[in-house]
Amino acid sequence: MFPIIPAASAADSGNTNGIFYGGSTAPSVSTGVSNIVSDTGILQSDVAAVTGAGDVQQKAGCEYGADKGIHFGGHNDATNPISITNLVSNLGVMSADVAGVAGVTARRQLAGCDFGGDKGIFGFGDTSGSPYLGMSNLVSNAGVVASDVAAVGTARESVAACEYSGNKDKGIFFGGQQTGGVKESITNLISNLGVVQSDTATAAGVTDVANGAGCSYGGDKGIFGFGHSGAASVGKTNLVSNAGVVAADVTAVGTARYYVGACEYGGDKGIFFAGEGGKDTSNQVSDTGVVQSDVTGVGTARHYVSGCSWG
Repeated sequence: MFPIIPAASAADSGNTNGIFYGGSTAPSVSTGVSNIVSDTGILQSDVAAVTGAGDVQQKAGCEYGADKGIHFGGHNDATNPISITNLVSNLGVMSADVAGVAGVTARRQLAGCDFGGDKGIFGFGDTSGSPYLGMSNLVSNAGVVASDVAAVGTARESVAACEYSGNKDKGIFFGGQQTGGVKESITNLISNLGVVQSDTATAAGVTDVANGAGCSYGGDKGIFGFGHSGAASVGKTNLVSNAGVVAADVTAVGTARYYVGACEYGGDKGIFFAGEGGKDTSNQVSDTGVVQSDVTGVGTARHYVSGCSWG
């Protein structure tokens, strides 16, 4: 008899759709619009902010519950920073603001990814410029953000994060900047239990970078792209293996920019969107990690968006 091979669970498969939320259309002018990404990677027109969801920028997003998403932190034009969350249903519907709970530090310019197949994690960030932070917060499979976990890695802001591994049950934080604007290329792996590992130096050929973004692709790998290196915008990307190893820089295809967002779509592909100065530029990522040329003209031009997948 042939062995019975169980079908992949929902927690193991990639999500089919994505969503970008918020951002800034000009300095200190936040927006509450969102843009759905279809299962074929098409960025949809703006969806107006739902009742009870405020204008916001510099949030982070990740998946939870295998088919839903969450956006956390950031700042709005009245309060900087915040610990508000907004859940995304498995139909791509944004929820109203959910106030942060005691024990969760309000912060901005952080990053998030999922782990364990159905949970998420947010890490790093800053409290309105200083100090930079290294703590993390786990997200349950019901979308509840837990209290701060003490920092393990180097305190920094403007990091990027994504999932990796065969079951998409591990994650990785990458890059960012320390106080004084010193850019980093260090990584911190996240176990399938949500434990953040100590700093790991990246391989030769990986440029220090901040203000980029990351997402998964290919079912078990990840990609980091775009950002700010030194004083320059960059369009380079770095692939992440299914063992969590960040590869050397890949020459830019899309327009060099920072303050971008990224998310997964189609189960095994990704997309980057927006950028500094207010851009409506997007770049799809194939299931082999190849970044496609710029697509423009859809969605409000902005930067500081957050992205996550759903469905």
